[in-house]
Amino acid sequence: MAVPTESQLNAATLTPARHPLDPLTPEEIAEAAAILKTQRDLGARVRFETIVLQEPAKETVLKFRTGDPIQREAFIVILDNDAGATYEAVISLDQGKVTSWKHIPGVQPRIMLDEFRDCEAAVKASPEFQAAIKKRGITNSDLVMVDPWSAGNYGFEEENGRRLVLARSFLRSSPTDNGYARPIEGVTAVVDLNSMEVVRVDDYGVVPLPPNPGNYASEFVGEFRKDLKPLEIVQPEGTSIQVDGYGVTWQKWRLRIGFTPREGLVIHNIGYNDQGRVRPIVYRASLSDMVVPYGDPSKDHYRKNAFDAGEYGIGTLANSLTLGCDCLGEIHYFDAVMNDSRGGVVTIPNAVCLHEEDYGILWKHSDWRTGQTEVRRSRRLVVSSISTVGNYEYGFFWYFYQDGTIQLEVKLTGIVNTAAVPAGETPKYGTLVAPQLNAHIHQHFFNFRLDMSVDGEDNSVYEVNTVSEPIGPDNPHGNAFFAQTTLFKTELEAQRVIDPMSGRYWMVTNPSVANALGQPVGYKLMPGDNILPFAHPSASIIKRAGFMTKHLWVTPYDPDEITATGPYPNQHPGGAGLPEYTSAGRNIENTDLVLWYTLGYHHVPRPEDWPVSPVAYCGFMLKPVGFFDTNPVLDVPPSAHNNGACHA
Repeated sequence: MAVPTESQLNAATLTPARHPLDPLTPEEIAEAAAILKTQRDLGARVRFETIVLQEPAKETVLKFRTGDPIQREAFIVILDNDAGATYEAVISLDQGKVTSWKHIPGVQPRIMLDEFRDCEAAVKASPEFQAAIKKRGITNSDLVMVDPWSAGNYGFEEENGRRLVLARSFLRSSPTDNGYARPIEGVTAVVDLNSMEVVRVDDYGVVPLPPNPGNYASEFVGEFRKDLKPLEIVQPEGTSIQVDGYGVTWQKWRLRIGFTPREGLVIHNIGYNDQGRVRPIVYRASLSDMVVPYGDPSKDHYRKNAFDAGEYGIGTLANSLTLGCDCLGEIHYFDAVMNDSRGGVVTIPNAVCLHEEDYGILWKHSDWRTGQTEVRRSRRLVVSSISTVGNYEYGFFWYFYQDGTIQLEVKLTGIVNTAAVPAGETPKYGTLVAPQLNAHIHQHFFNFRLDMSVDGEDNSVYEVNTVSEPIGPDNPHGNAFFAQTTLFKTELEAQRVIDPMSGRYWMVTNPSVANALGQPVGYKLMPGDNILPFAHPSASIIKRAGFMTKHLWVTPYDPDEITATGPYPNQHPGGAGLPEYTSAGRNIENTDLVLWYTLGYHHVPRPEDWPVSPVAYCGFMLKPVGFFDTNPVLDVPPSAHNNGACHA
């Protein structure tokens, strides 16, 4: 969508927001860009990295009631390619003016989609690159596929101040072929994105192209299974979901949908209606950042790592979801409206999928004395989004259960990153997944920011470990064990790792609110499978992604502390984000606080992961602990079936 002219803006009537957290509309994005271009006299060589809602103060949001006036502001990040300079701006859409403008020195914004396309064209046109691939028998670059990787920061003097990517390449055998089957090994083009010039081409020596194709698309599959019968999900009366703008009501749950270019799916104002009152649980939940470190130290492979949110934008790369493929059942979709790098509007249709699904047994008991059986079916609300980052797909699924449980699940699929190896070589730092094709060992670390609000803003965090009672007068038979609770008073105390052998979890409580038993109400964060990084503490990736060294971080709420890696991780030397936020050791007892949970997935590739990986899963849960006075799902009605209801 083109940016409207000033006369068009004057004549336009913006669609009014219905809630302070509603994402910017297409008209608001276009207007914000036009205001900034005009009032700051921006030149043609300026790129808009971000145009998003400047979220109002938390106090404003919490006090908002339907019909109250809403002030709308846009937050913008721009990159001046000529000067190599980054600026932040705040635009008042109500006043039609720039209210804040500042230069952010020494940083690089995220890499933008058109930079990827322009980079590929620049690499293919480079005589040095053409000479390098010709040495490998490739005379036509039309079928060459170029993947620009963020350059990171390794202290190289000649790279300081330049906006760089490392472009790695692959060769397709046809326009729809899986190019990742044939990496052009040993050739990396270093590209300056500001000037869009190839700075140099590193050639580490010729390695033959792997011989086999790795195609997986339906057009290449010879014969499909014939024993699969249709499975249909039918809700003849529709779903139990009510949607009002971006607000969602499902049974007793209340929440709002948001979306940003960097974070992707955001869930706001999560609450549960308990006895007629909506009790807050989480004010804001989102992916904060993620990083994928690879474990091969050779050639330029040691520089393989990617901050898929902070360097590329997981929201920008969101898929348009398809009914019957990505989502099954009765679906409500939300579009994602964002900006392109010139300040225009980009809409990703069906970027967020909302539906409900059966989830087996909710609770059951059979009384053998009376012969009576009571059973209830579980149902959950699903809010999901899927993004493609180069070769990989990431699905982010938020589940809301009837009993007050919240679950986050990441679904990982797509194509493993590949490198070519000589015939007969067994790779040490990866797995041979096809002849002469190496898939590197790697990890995926996600950090989720959970702005907690358990029955209000004044919360505290405890660690709970189960310990054995020593043999003695209190435990003469040696069978005793108990849950030991430790309060975290400062953010330094709350930097923790998982311990599955002690059943460790972390509990957020509200000391000023008690349940019917006199206990403080709470929610616990329950880790799932997890891991720590294997990179050495001195490695660049550890410095730049310090968040992944701890599974739990806790900070007092600060509206400027949104990302675990800081606002500009691209080519940053390190130390930003959570290590910097927590260095002061601030108080986190009985205050407005934020949990940051790091989730690690460890991937030693298998031949079964090629040519496309089956979905792998990782995640965590938030479960009520004393938040309710009793089981909150006793009132779920029995399900009807052919022979009557599910109770007897």
